[in-house]
Amino acid sequence: MIKIDHLVKNYGPNCAVDDISFEVKKGEIVGLLGPNGAGKSTTMNILTGYLSATSGSVSIAGYDVLFDPLEAKKHIGYLPEQPPLYLDMTVEEYLIFNYNLKNCKLNRDKHLAEICEIVKIGDVYKRLIKNLSKGYRQRVGIAQALIGSPEVIIFDEPTVGLDPKQIIEVRNLIRTLGRDHTVILSTHILQEVQAVCDRIVIINKGRIVADELTENITRAVENNRRFNVKICGPQKEVMAMLKAKPGIVRAELLSGRDGDAYCYMIESEVGVDIRKSLFYTLAEKKWALVGMEAVGMSLEDIFITIVDQTSEKRRYERRDSKARRAQKTSVESEVAKSMLSKTEKKTSEFSGLFDDDAK
Repeated sequence: MIKIDHLVKNYGPNCAVDDISFEVKKGEIVGLLGPNGAGKSTTMNILTGYLSATSGSVSIAGYDVLFDPLEAKKHIGYLPEQPPLYLDMTVEEYLIFNYNLKNCKLNRDKHLAEICEIVKIGDVYKRLIKNLSKGYRQRVGIAQALIGSPEVIIFDEPTVGLDPKQIIEVRNLIRTLGRDHTVILSTHILQEVQAVCDRIVIINKGRIVADELTENITRAVENNRRFNVKICGPQKEVMAMLKAKPGIVRAELLSGRDGDAYCYMIESEVGVDIRKSLFYTLAEKKWALVGMEAVGMSLEDIFITIVDQTSEKRRYERRDSKARRAQKTSVESEVAKSMLSKTEKKTSEFSGLFDDDAK
């Protein structure tokens, strides 16, 4: 339904989107996740035809956004970060205006009534938009995106500035829309994608750094393994043993306690299975291991780890690039000096011939 192929967008010397490619299938809810300035909104603007790409292509329902924009946009409903509302219109006037603007062929009254039912704005249908709360304004923005029943709906930061109750309502609405539409959701709020998205695409500094199903996103990062363990034994001695044990990179005492057992969180090195070794060590010391539970990474941990890893990689790439440029400049300088020396020598020899003739 959505296909992005080697998309690049440059603003002068700055690269906002750096050769990204991914697809969104029909009926998927995909979250485009990344820190502020990662390139999410630029990607959204190119998807909707608001911006042109420097290179690469974007197609919606098989139509290229650049070469066939009108057909592509017929399949798109878009809610930008700031909903495009006319505050002096009533909700009814605004939706009718958008209905006419989109040249919609569906029965107007029935279609708008269905949309109002979906987004729950029927009770404010006759009110001026400027008198509505931010939550209702957001719903009106979503309503205009649904006019014409587009196959693809694009949300850019749909819950920014909403209170917790409104956020939950908008998330439930997005999940409902995902039953009949393809949805792509741009946000930097981690809970947002975890709550509503089937798949997560993480972008950092204009590049895709992870693309996984929400439940499988932990596979996108190599990380230490975490366990919560319950050990019966002297708390200080157990903690000292855990911190000193080879293969364990982190140990913390947790607040939970089970009888005479204390709870600890440990992390093992990547590729190290610490469970057997820890069991034998505890057995030697006669400290009973009464519980061990693997702890999955939180989405926050995954996001921070991936962003940090890719940022570090980009720094090394820039350093390598600078080193290569410096090396190239040095070589070019040496070649230039050599050529200049040879030229001066030949010029001197040539001038000497004239000097001899003059004599």
